[in-house]
Amino acid sequence: MLESDTESERNESIPDARLIGAAALSAVALAACGGGGATGGGSNTSGTPATTPAPAVAQTTAAQAARMLMQAQFAATDADITAVQSQGYSAWLDTQLAAPAAQTGWDWLMANGYNDVSFISQTQPMDYMIWKQLMGTPDQVRKRVALALSEIMVVSVLGLPVNWRSFAMAAYWDTLAANAFGNFRTLLEAVTLNPAMGYYLNTLGNQKAVAATGRVPDENYAREVLQLFTIGLYELNPDGSNKLGSNGQPIETYAQTDITNLARVFTGWNVNNTGSTTTNLLNVKQSMVNNAALHETGVSTFLGTTVPAGATAVEALRIALDAMFNHANVGPFIGKQLIQRLVTSNPTAAYVARVAASFNNNGAGVRGDMKAVIKAVLLDDEARNDATLTRSDFGRIREPMVRLVQWARTFNVTSPSDQYRIADTSSESTRLGQSPLRAASVFNFFRPGFVPPNTALATSGQVAPELQITSEVTVAGYINYMQTVVKAGLADAVPAYTTERALLSDTTALVDRLNLLLTANQLSAATTAAIRTALAAIAITTTTGQDNRMAAAVWLVMCTPEYLVQK
Repeated sequence: MLESDTESERNESIPDARLIGAAALSAVALAACGGGGATGGGSNTSGTPATTPAPAVAQTTAAQAARMLMQAQFAATDADITAVQSQGYSAWLDTQLAAPAAQTGWDWLMANGYNDVSFISQTQPMDYMIWKQLMGTPDQVRKRVALALSEIMVVSVLGLPVNWRSFAMAAYWDTLAANAFGNFRTLLEAVTLNPAMGYYLNTLGNQKAVAATGRVPDENYAREVLQLFTIGLYELNPDGSNKLGSNGQPIETYAQTDITNLARVFTGWNVNNTGSTTTNLLNVKQSMVNNAALHETGVSTFLGTTVPAGATAVEALRIALDAMFNHANVGPFIGKQLIQRLVTSNPTAAYVARVAASFNNNGAGVRGDMKAVIKAVLLDDEARNDATLTRSDFGRIREPMVRLVQWARTFNVTSPSDQYRIADTSSESTRLGQSPLRAASVFNFFRPGFVPPNTALATSGQVAPELQITSEVTVAGYINYMQTVVKAGLADAVPAYTTERALLSDTTALVDRLNLLLTANQLSAATTAAIRTALAAIAITTTTGQDNRMAAAVWLVMCTPEYLVQK
């Protein structure tokens, strides 16, 4: 339990055991069966979709503002809530989309001396860098979208057995953040030519075929850029539902011949040495360059597009990326995943169609405008209308790493040294079971279409992606980990709790505040009453008792099913 200095104070720190057990068991049940109104959202059947975003609510309560903030960024502070209420959803979001990018991850690593050769093979600096980016930079919306993109266009440090891995991952993260508000076509090219992606999916060093030796181009990136980064496995209607062939089955978007031919485009690319040694930091930052002697110059045909014989590597790449970018699937395929990462796991067909329409045309004839897509996702009536709060088929599980970042930003966690020395949090039994930029494979921590087997969600045809990394072990690991974190902080990153501590003697006011800031007032009356009762049992006559009540209040809210399920 919560630590204290004496046996009597230790006993004071223990909230009602029944509440703790209920919170833990409810969370375990959520993991096991997708209960608690977990994630959801309507039919995926095709039909005539709406083509314009539904209007957002004009006037906002504090709870409505907090709800929007938790979808658009990581947390809702008093200042953020006031800003949304005074400016309105759209104007507030426009301000965030126009805000300049903060210090890059690369520059932070350089400023903190991690370019010293002693760090050449270490990955911990990357962990510090990404937690700093997520917890300690002002451009929250940009970083929230970049994190979502990092789970779609995945590169993991676990798959980079190269020098300067921390810098390679920082450069990739910076690529996502820099292009989060740009155009998807630009993002796609930047990702394709990024050295970390080159190492991760084998475009870096990929060479043309040599008949005499039997060498053929590596097909890894060609396959994943189609399957995961752009168009997916099956032809889609504008609303994200599968198109069906005459046999009633989904129509595949590509065949093996498409992959084989597309792989030829991704040959000859390698690091840009700029005359330096192979351990130069810039090798993992600068976009890859092409060696024409190793590039395949024959005809390549894929997705109904042909790269003519003799085309330069740059021209072949342009043709290939344009073909993928202009495919009808991209809007619904990418749009739906962004909805899943930010708002709800099972968006209705009409919601997906509206977001896809914004991808296809931002209103000014521009395709792939990420700002338009982000606004369509966050301002849609399905995201903003309070009616969805009563639907058991709406919402998403908060990812463990997002919960930690929300806690940090909500309670003004700061690192006086600016180091944010928070290590890998991947351990399922002792930490979060998830850590940013550390997915086990290119398929992310979980698949967007994951269906928990033998559950009510499976019966109803719904998905719950985050439940793929949720189990009794991870639930217990999260509860135990956060119990320590909310009280003591992480390394030199410690919470303030300034406003909250002033409310310690008023458990009703304290729980009401945490309910707003952490769940947008989505705790049930029964849950808030149970938490207040547990807190009242913790005496606050000593500093230790005050610390225990404060930590218990935050911890208990963050263990409730109503918190774990974000609506």
